[in-house]
Amino acid sequence: MYVDGYVLPVPKKNLDAYKEMATLAGKVWMDHGALSFVECVAEDVKPGVHTSFPQAVKLEEGEVVIFSWITYKSRDERDRINALVMKDPRLKGSPSDMPFDGKRMFWGGFVPIVRF
Repeated sequence: MYVDGYVLPVPKKNLDAYKEMATLAGKVWMDHGALSFVECVAEDVKPGVHTSFPQAVKLEEGEVVIFSWITYKSRDERDRINALVMKDPRLKGSPSDMPFDGKRMFWGGFVPIVRF
């Protein structure tokens, strides 16, 4: 298994638009072979002393943190699927059309070390 994780800030006023965008994105990823696609909105996250979800995205007043992940069979499958997703016409659009600030989003690929 391979996991891509994402964390980003979304203005609360844009949550409905974000959910709509994420729902479409999830369908696209699943259509191309992802095993799962999950989007979560922060409910219990607080600024920390040294680091935290709010600090990591430089959370501003009126925003909320989104934590997401997509699972794949392997890294090779992730790379293959993401290449297809990036060419999928259902996701075409300008970064300025996004309901969040992509400059404060961060992501990465992970190999699970413990699973139940």
